[in-house]
Formats: sequence, structure tokens, C-alpha cells
Amino acid sequence: MARYLRLYLRYFGQNIKSLMSYRLSFLVGLAAFMARQFLGVAFVGLVFAAIPDLAGWSRDEVLFVYGFAQLGRGFDHMFTDNLWILAWRMVARGEFDRILVRPLPPLFQLLAERFQTDGIGELVAGIAVTAWTAPRLDFPAGPWSWALGAIAVVASFLIYTAVKLALASLAFWIKFSQAYLFAAYKMADFAMYPMNIYPKALRFVLSWALPFAFTAYYPAAALLGRESVAFGIGLALAVGLVATALSLAVWRAGLRAYESAGS
Repeated sequence: MARYLRLYLRYFGQNIKSLMSYRLSFLVGLAAFMARQFLGVAFVGLVFAAIPDLAGWSRDEVLFVYGFAQLGRGFDHMFTDNLWILAWRMVARGEFDRILVRPLPPLFQLLAERFQTDGIGELVAGIAVTAWTAPRLDFPAGPWSWALGAIAVVASFLIYTAVKLALASLAFWIKFSQAYLFAAYKMADFAMYPMNIYPKALRFVLSWALPFAFTAYYPAAALLGRESVAFGIGLALAVGLVATALSLAVWRAGLRAYESAGS
């Protein structure tokens, strides 16, 4: 484990050094992703300019859920974004072969190879929005709340990464799986808002098929006292761990099925 940590830090340092060689590109990308998130905040503001509440949720509560959704997603974006490349081209072009010939676990190499700085924009926006709304909601700040929030963010990161890994791994069989991954991540946008505004069928999909509701809505609702801690955060962590185990099983099956470049 210590060896892998040292190797990852070396990869990480190389990625940061490379990125800092193009500071303007880094800053533009960061600003663009922050602007995208704050446009979502502006949209929520426009909705509440026309209505007093959304299915019993106030503007600040909805913004808290929206901001909280960016935290786990931001970490996922920063540390596991190379899975998009796997889904898009690595398998089809045979680029995955170079990973298999190295004496390191393929998944470790794939994740460590790229650090996506654009995710910092999501993370900063999420922190800013939750920090602004929490005091306005009389959020019970304290060690217990911070610990629960940290667990919820870890669970969110695990769920996002598990879904991404499982769908990206489909490329081992179908060569290109980016479309499925993109569709799933568009579904994740629904989890940034209260679940009770959606039909039952969609709530079921977001809770148990593609469990993005456990990345934002349920944990945030638990922190706001609208759901129990056991359900909103405890179950979110359990879902994250189960989803991770299943996605790793799909990944290992994909490795066994890999046949190098296809036409």
C-alpha cells in the first residue's frame, strides 16, 4: 500500500507539473467549470423567484442539496476522469495494451495517469454554496455534523466512481461505452434536487438502479434533519461500498474478456 501511495504521489506531482506549464489553460478551465456550477445556482434562484417553495423545500434547502452534490462529484471528476478515455478510445485503439505490459495493477495505472483540474471548479463551487446556505438554515455545525458530512462525501465519491467504472468497463466487450456513461451522468443531474418532485418510477431508478440519489439528496436531507442519519448517510455509505464491489467485479470480468484492438 505504501508503495502504491508513493507511486501515486509521483504520478500526481508529474500531472500537476505538466498542468502548471499551461497556467492559462488551467485557469480558464477552472473558471469555466465554476461558472457552469453557478449558472445552476442562478437557475434555482430564477425558479424560486416564481414560486414560494418546491414541494415543501425552500430555496436555501434546494441550494444546499445542489451545492452538496458538487462535492463528491468534484472529487470523482478530479481523480477518476481517465475512465472516460477508457470508455471512449483506449480499448478500441489498443491503447490499453501499454497498461497491461507494466508491472502494476491496470486500474491503479489508469486512475493515476490523469488528474483533472476542472474538477476543482466543481469542488470550490460546492463548498461555496454549502457554506453560504448552511448558516441560513441553522445547520447544526459541530464535530458530529462535520464527520457525517465527510462520510457522505466519501459515499458520494464511491458511488460516482463505481457507476463510471462499471459503465466504462463495458468497452471491453463493446469497444465504445462513452454514450452509456454520458447518459448515466446526465441522470445524475436529477439527484441535485429533491426527490419528491419526481414520479415514483424515476425516484426508484435514481435510488436503486443508478443510485445517484445517495450522492446528494438523501445525505443532504439527513444533514438537514429531513431524513434519518441511518438512511441518508449510513445507507449511502453501504450503497457506495456495494456499488464499488460490483463495479470491480465488472472491471475484472472485462479484463479477462479483453482482446486488444478491434476494428
